[in-house]
Amino acid sequence: MHPFASYVLRTYYKSTGWNEDNLYGNLTRSSNAILDFTVPRGLHFTISKSPNPLFKTSYSMAAMPSLNGSIGYIFTSCDLNVKSSRSVAFKDVIERFKIYDQPRRPEAKEEEWLGGERVDRRDYLMYGRFYLPTGRLDALYSVRLSPTVQAIVAAISDPPSSVPAEMRGRNTNMSNVMLSLQHDVGKWCTEYNYSAEDGMWGMRFLHNFGRLGIPPEPSEEASRIKVKRVDEEDAVEGGLKGRVSIGAEIYFSAKEKSAGVSTGIRFTTLPDATPPSAQVASSTPSPSPIHHQPPTTVTCLFNPMLGHISAAYTAKTSRDLTLSTRFDFNVYSFESEWTMGAEYWLRRKPHLDEGENSTGDLPEPPPKPVHHPEFQQDVQGVLKAKMTTNNDVSLLWEGRIRNMLVGLGLVSDLSSRAKPIKAIGLELSYFSSE
Repeated sequence: MHPFASYVLRTYYKSTGWNEDNLYGNLTRSSNAILDFTVPRGLHFTISKSPNPLFKTSYSMAAMPSLNGSIGYIFTSCDLNVKSSRSVAFKDVIERFKIYDQPRRPEAKEEEWLGGERVDRRDYLMYGRFYLPTGRLDALYSVRLSPTVQAIVAAISDPPSSVPAEMRGRNTNMSNVMLSLQHDVGKWCTEYNYSAEDGMWGMRFLHNFGRLGIPPEPSEEASRIKVKRVDEEDAVEGGLKGRVSIGAEIYFSAKEKSAGVSTGIRFTTLPDATPPSAQVASSTPSPSPIHHQPPTTVTCLFNPMLGHISAAYTAKTSRDLTLSTRFDFNVYSFESEWTMGAEYWLRRKPHLDEGENSTGDLPEPPPKPVHHPEFQQDVQGVLKAKMTTNNDVSLLWEGRIRNMLVGLGLVSDLSSRAKPIKAIGLELSYFSSE
């Protein structure tokens, strides 16, 4: 599940209208949620509190395999509707397969005037976490420079005493400062990165084919306009309809005197997961045609310098089951790996009122639910499993027990008879906004 800080950061992006899914670094997020999920190691407990809509605190402790903890603070310029672990939508706090919305250009904030002068404020988020007993300090500052530009500064300060013994004497500096400038206009998004520790410069680019999405609250006239899809005119009968995104990255390290480049492509089926995902689907028919096809995402990444190719295929085969597979291959060493994974949602069983009502009539049927996966409120947990050709098997269950979010995971190695279980862990998380 998402750490509390990550959950707050995603809520901040949603509140300010920033689309983090339009970044090249998140091109494979849908398949990674099933094939690269994180299994807790040992026993972890986190408790967080939101005293007011602007300020949040978080405390965590790990009892196994070693005793350590951390204290975190988050402050934002805008009010965030951060719910408690008891009432938060379960799908908002975990990584999962999702068909993301059609990209749209970020909209500017409403103008604010005071005494005849414009007093617009930039949205920002500040985060800091201090780890005990190592003394490590993490910090992050995210600020919105304009409706389409965002800057992020991240820093890590790690005392030399906390560096592992095997890494000492290698001129390894665990402290670092990283800068990132993101420019998103919906149709395309660019990202410029810099890492001070190794003097690395990088640039990422992502381009979305087809037209942009409709604004979150279109007018009555705009709602009648039919948005043409990327392949609506010359689609092959029986094939999948969707949109295509292509991106690339290039980076150079002045310290290591090395460079790298990679490129990727993503195909996502239609219709969109919203419109938009932050709002409840309207009962009014969508102006876009409905395509009866399973939600599917296909991605392919290629690094020509390392010779690495990674292709993933993920599809939702039923209401609660999603299957994913990925093939990794290196053209230089001919090494390969095949990963298979599944995500299954656990729901509450429907129940009816006992007997007849007081009037003797049959109980009234329940209201018809919204047939949209984002707004199903009967989810009580999710079960994930993955297996690779290297005989690694991982299992993870995430759910809610009373007021706490719980994650229980297991990692095993089927090829080892001496130690078939590599790791097992339990994670408990509680946060409140009252």
